[in-house]
Amino acid sequence: MSNAFIAFQKNDESRCIVEAILDDNPGAMVDDQPSMVKIDVPNRLVIKRETVEEKMGRSFDLQELQLHLITISGHLDETDDEFTLSWNS
Repeated sequence: MSNAFIAFQKNDESRCIVEAILDDNPGAMVDDQPSMVKIDVPNRLVIKRETVEEKMGRSFDLQELQLHLITISGHLDETDDEFTLSWNS
């Protein structure tokens, strides 16, 4: 089983994104560094627009992830409502 992961620059907006990821992905592991934060999830990581909006208190377009993104690992599937990284078995 491989981990899907995503890493963000560390700032106020990415903090809300990370909180949303942790809420929606049981088993997520956070590696908090001085200038970045990396989240690993076994097999599949999902970022839900609705959860991010709840954390930020405003509308959120998942394309805004690109502003804070450093790197990803896994197969990417994007819709207007979800950003999913996974490894097909």
